[in-house]
Amino acid sequence: MVGQTVTVEGVITQDSRHPGGWRGFYLQQTDARTDHNPQTSDALFIYTDRPGGAVGSQVRVTGQVKEYHGLTELTRVSDLTVCGAGKLPVATPVQLPWPDQQPPEHLENMRVTLAEPLTLIGHYSFARYGELILAHSSQTVPTELLAPGPEAAAMGRKQLLNRLYLDDGQSIRNPRPLPWPAPRLANGVPFRAGDALGALTGILDFRFGHWRLQPDQSPEIILRNPRPDPPPRSDNTTLRIVTLNLGNYFNGDGSGAGFEASRGARSSAQLATQTSRLRAGLHALEPDVIAAVELENDDYSDTSAIADLAAALGPEWQFVATPGITGTDAIRTDLFYRADRVRPLGEPQRLTDGRYGYRGRPPVAQVFQPIAGSNPATVRIIVPHLKSKACGGAEGADKDQNDGQGCYARRRTDNARALAIWLESLPEPENGTNAFAGNLITGDLNSYAREWPIQQLENAGLINLVRAHQACTPDNCPETTYRYQGRQGSLDYAMGSEALLKHLVSAGAWAINAAEFPAIGYQGPIQLPAGVPWRSSDHNPLYIDLAL
Repeated sequence: MVGQTVTVEGVITQDSRHPGGWRGFYLQQTDARTDHNPQTSDALFIYTDRPGGAVGSQVRVTGQVKEYHGLTELTRVSDLTVCGAGKLPVATPVQLPWPDQQPPEHLENMRVTLAEPLTLIGHYSFARYGELILAHSSQTVPTELLAPGPEAAAMGRKQLLNRLYLDDGQSIRNPRPLPWPAPRLANGVPFRAGDALGALTGILDFRFGHWRLQPDQSPEIILRNPRPDPPPRSDNTTLRIVTLNLGNYFNGDGSGAGFEASRGARSSAQLATQTSRLRAGLHALEPDVIAAVELENDDYSDTSAIADLAAALGPEWQFVATPGITGTDAIRTDLFYRADRVRPLGEPQRLTDGRYGYRGRPPVAQVFQPIAGSNPATVRIIVPHLKSKACGGAEGADKDQNDGQGCYARRRTDNARALAIWLESLPEPENGTNAFAGNLITGDLNSYAREWPIQQLENAGLINLVRAHQACTPDNCPETTYRYQGRQGSLDYAMGSEALLKHLVSAGAWAINAAEFPAIGYQGPIQLPAGVPWRSSDHNPLYIDLAL
């Protein structure tokens, strides 16, 4: 029927002719006039600015049938007649996953109600498009569980099919004021990925490649993922290492101005917010050593980003300096330590040749020893940051191979191999009577657990300490550090040598960032009070507790 001019009659179920709306309304046959064919929809979207009618009105419309990016609609409306008051059709109960794994074409543009609450799995585009991603339950990145390849790709496609976007009924970008639940977030009331939404009723339509619910009321929030307390530090822990991607910590010119970089804070106010949240989160974890990722690669002077952050952490905090060998990338990895609790032993090192002499962020390595205790053992900490999955400039084998790993999987694997070879070449520290506990590689490897780079490190004898402490299964995958496009997984790792395992007390992730709305981040439109840890970065921090 596409292209044909037809006349239809029904009840307006939702009106979107308001400014910023979809420029039309949804029209559905009354329950008394439906064709009772469960394979076909009883509704259309009427694309028109013509006035007339409101929700609940019976109207007759003449126009041309069109398929617009998958949405069936009536356009080029030549007549719109209000026939009188009508009766809204009863909302059809639906549920996820979609039955038989088939998209709900037969319900397009119709009133529906979700038979059970859905889980919030994605909120990245909330501030830009006013949308949230919902599913029956949390979704884990396929390659966190499965080896890259057809099975992982199939799992990803199945996940995408069984989602529903909760929309805001607006066609504009960057809606201001932000829609529900922005007022709740602005008041500091938590609502996070992993929480659920009930009382979901509205119009089911298909826009921008996704099935969407245009709600006719605010949903009910069901809290299932509360903000966690900091993980306690046990009495037998003598060294706690915290690993955190700082979310691009840049400090302008170091004097309150000069925020011209494409990364990080855009103003002194944003920097102050970012710093206060990072400080709050890091202090709450009570670390002895901080392995930091995405720190501005400027220098180590008093006006450098690393000096600013160390000063914000407090007078007991110092950093490991490696001037002249930090590479040419805009960001680098670094190590901070509490000088009243631990001491660095020997000179720091960075891997600057081979794969890291060209297009790589040189990882930093330093041996540390707790100050307290009788002859405590030492540990070497190495902090890498591998290439991201973004596809800019990817060529040949670096392109996305559609196996679940994204772009640059080959480069990340080569860099992981070079890292393992370098680690093997590093001599065991000469500590006199003090034992060497082992090596710890911890940082952002931009790879999920079953992907090639992690397998490369495991093949070299390194152990995923977080997963040694808490396994990830299809039904339960806790202790993850990142959320992307509605899926949870870990990009950040603590990979320890086998000898280190006997010193492991605990390891995990503190879920203060990835589950939180990006809109409350330091660059977001919703501001929280200073000094709270929530959404201090887009990665959750790891903690590794050792008894040395």
